[in-house]
Amino acid sequence: MFDFIIFAIVVYVLYRVFKNYVSYKIYSSEAFKNFAVSHEAVAKSDLGLFVALVAKVAKADGRVDALEAELVSMMFDDISKVFPEPTKTRQILKDIFNSEKLRSDNTEQIALAFAQSLRRKKAQQIQFMGFLIQLAFVDGEVSSSEDKVLQTIAEALEFDPKLYHEIFAKFESMMQNVQPKVSLDDAYTLLGVSASDDMNTIKNVYRKLVRKYHPDIIMSQGKSEDYMEEATAKTQEFNMAYEMIKKARN
Repeated sequence: MFDFIIFAIVVYVLYRVFKNYVSYKIYSSEAFKNFAVSHEAVAKSDLGLFVALVAKVAKADGRVDALEAELVSMMFDDISKVFPEPTKTRQILKDIFNSEKLRSDNTEQIALAFAQSLRRKKAQQIQFMGFLIQLAFVDGEVSSSEDKVLQTIAEALEFDPKLYHEIFAKFESMMQNVQPKVSLDDAYTLLGVSASDDMNTIKNVYRKLVRKYHPDIIMSQGKSEDYMEEATAKTQEFNMAYEMIKKARN
């Protein structure tokens, strides 16, 4: 629906939705200090099962687009930090994602395992379910296949339908109000690049700018509301600019 979908809005909504429900401290390096990192152990953990479900939602419509990939990459960075071996863990998370995005036959099985893992963690259920709903909106709308995957996960979690629709409606409304306008010349200026730069250079600059204003997904930075709004506005501009340049060069 939107070629220029705003990644910053996704992050901002996640922050707004989750900050009232979740203490991120439960997923800290201290909590995982005795965790023996292996593919099997990570895959069976709350966070490993979550990554598997992220893969299902991201690929539900048939493809993982550029901004979904960027969001997932940042998520890997954030999650891996809480484990004893971040580099090894990040690769395992990536392997889980790449493997699970190719399968559609085991979504319910993983969702049930996830529900069992979180059976006494209602706050975390809200956090993770909310993230998955927002992820489905990254391309501007939720397809029927994405909705089917989300419903399978929600049913496994026995997620409150009212809360589910509240989170869904919140982001849907926010997306409808996104009406960015920028010219191609402005796009180059916003990113601080030149029309003569190649796409790899522009992509690298874009990623640095996005990461600069990206709040941790797993570990809260404790930033103020004003900071979050400023970061959202800035990253919105960066995403508009980058997508416009990409489209102009295709």
